[in-house]
Amino acid sequence: MEIIVSESITARLVTDKPIRKTPYQVKGVFMKQFPDEKIVPFLDGRLRSKYLYPRVQVKIINEQIYILGINEGVQSVISLLKNLKSFSFGDLLVNVDDAEVEENKDSVLLTDNLLRYKFITPWVALNAGGGSKYKRLEDNEKPLFLNKLLGQNLLFLSKELGLNISTKIFTKVEVESLEPEKVDENGWQSFKGEFKTNFILPSFIGFGNGITRGFGSIFSLNNLNNLEFKDSKEAPEDYVKEEINDDDAAISYVTVDDAPIISRRKKKKKFKTKKKPPYAKNHSRKIKYKEKNNNSIKQEVDSDDESRFNSEEYHKKQHDF
Repeated sequence: MEIIVSESITARLVTDKPIRKTPYQVKGVFMKQFPDEKIVPFLDGRLRSKYLYPRVQVKIINEQIYILGINEGVQSVISLLKNLKSFSFGDLLVNVDDAEVEENKDSVLLTDNLLRYKFITPWVALNAGGGSKYKRLEDNEKPLFLNKLLGQNLLFLSKELGLNISTKIFTKVEVESLEPEKVDENGWQSFKGEFKTNFILPSFIGFGNGITRGFGSIFSLNNLNNLEFKDSKEAPEDYVKEEINDDDAAISYVTVDDAPIISRRKKKKKFKTKKKPPYAKNHSRKIKYKEKNNNSIKQEVDSDDESRFNSEEYHKKQHDF
């Protein structure tokens, strides 16, 4: 059995007011009001090319803020918590009365048994391409397709954390409906439900597309030390480890050979272009065309600019894991 080591921290902020904001808005406030904190580069996109899987994740669940740090992001979360007494959304001042914190060593660990997890925010398993493939499948093929997608999500996480996987990753996804729900104009589609896998995972970590927007967050139904999740109707102590049954037709597995290939974002090179001399004829027509082109070029540059990582437009970009 391959032993895998990682660390994580999860903090739930106890505030004097309910938080009816998006993760994007909360991260924007943290960056603006705590610009010198170590957590800022993990939120504003400066480390996006270095860490494809977000090392710091902000969630809004039950009108409460959850902040998760994994590996390189752990110390930045600890630092923020020491200085986070209050923050403001314009005219709304929020006081932080306390922070409930759970720290884990070996938080991502392969095990010999199946463990159970629940998606507490929609799992955006399908992008536009995956949605087309899924639609063409027969109903009895769809669960196995979702199993493989989740397995690839886990492989992606493992690869990003530098974990050496040499054994099979088993997955068994159980969704509430095989008919996915549309998320937005990106062609994303999501599912609600739960899954089993032979991975120990920290609660509130995210999988699938839209992790930076809070999608795909999970809750462990196995760990007694978990931060309380009020919407859970089941208690972790009700569950025991389940042995892996290779004869179960609903279980799939992936190996390291099934890991998706993710290209790291590269900065585009700028090329100098020679200016053409102006022409007298049709001058007004050319000016209008130039203005139109400039507007379209500006929109394209703005949408790809890494400094806009925490903009709403950037958060709507998909993360194909």
